[in-house]
Amino acid sequence: MQGLNKSRRRGVLGGTVLAASRLAPLALSGLGLGLAAQAAPIDEGIDFRVLAKAVPTAPSGKVEVLEFFWYACPHCYAIEPIMKPWLAKLPNDVAFRRVHVAFRGSVQQQLFYTLEALMAPDAVHEKVFAAIHLGRQPLLTEAEIVAWARPAGLDPVRFEKAWNSPAVASSMRRATALMTSHEVEGVPRFTVQGRFVTAPSMVGGSHQRALAVVDHLIEKSRPLIRR
Repeated sequence: MQGLNKSRRRGVLGGTVLAASRLAPLALSGLGLGLAAQAAPIDEGIDFRVLAKAVPTAPSGKVEVLEFFWYACPHCYAIEPIMKPWLAKLPNDVAFRRVHVAFRGSVQQQLFYTLEALMAPDAVHEKVFAAIHLGRQPLLTEAEIVAWARPAGLDPVRFEKAWNSPAVASSMRRATALMTSHEVEGVPRFTVQGRFVTAPSMVGGSHQRALAVVDHLIEKSRPLIRR
């Protein structure tokens, strides 16, 4: 069945790409191919998979979407500007949450949950990504992060207090437990309603396609939510 699905996808995608190629300069810009990828059929076992054991979700009456990410991940950085307009259009019955993984140490995970405890705006998280991927600041040690925090506009006293707080330590433990229960081995990775998993790596590396699959999984999950 999976082979048939792949053949069907190639046929549909090939036809859509051919149509898109006639829409120059749309196709020349790459947008035509992105639209073609989004229009291809979405198949279980190819574009998404189902966790062996469903994980309980936090919000009641909403579809939960988790993005597992890592500040140092170039793919997580690349998907950010694409996610912005997507997040702005999420329906009210969808609860989106980011979960920072603990890859190659936990200091960046600690930074994320420190900023979360400080209720830092999205612009501060964007500064973290920019520092690492554009500013050549690896932010791999506490000293590097503390040195980054003040120029980023964070109060050093409040930052240090949050950094060392039991609340941040607890958030880190929960995030790492979620990594295990959601079977996270790479990022960015999305879990919808505690059971459906997709990622750009599962859909040929296309960020747009990955978000289209998430949208599909949100629709698929609506009948499953707790009321």
